[in-house]
Amino acid sequence: MATKSSATTKVTLPSDLEILVTREFDAPRDVVYKTMTDPKLIAQWWGPRSDKTTVDKMEVRPGGKWRFVATPPNGSKYAFRGEYREIIPGEKIVQTFEFEPMAGHISVETSTLTDLPDGRTLLTTRSVFTSKEDRDGMVQSGMESGLRETYDRLDEVLANLKK
Repeated sequence: MATKSSATTKVTLPSDLEILVTREFDAPRDVVYKTMTDPKLIAQWWGPRSDKTTVDKMEVRPGGKWRFVATPPNGSKYAFRGEYREIIPGEKIVQTFEFEPMAGHISVETSTLTDLPDGRTLLTTRSVFTSKEDRDGMVQSGMESGLRETYDRLDEVLANLKK
């Protein structure tokens, strides 16, 4: 189910080591930030719609760890993890990102939230990889379609929070 914001998702490759994603959301910056830092809300939108996401750990503070476990319909499990490096509430989250089945391939994600007119928010996420091969592997994994679905789900959660 595409949403109004789906057309505003942009994925670019500004360098051999980076992926840059921008997405507009029809919600104020503080509400978008809350959905990104509340474990109960993360479980409602993070990952593909077909998977159940469980927040195993989420310590939103510099040095805090996070780990999300995805369970697809077949019952298998796979996880993502990282560490928060910088938190500026309502404005910025810097964290590492690692897909556990491919341990050791760690990127650093910097997400910034910017106010837009009419109570909207621009989310900009820059992922920096240690090699072009790691960056290309992420691109080839289908991350763009998964990201669009995840952000569509986030739009739905934001719409429900506004009610």
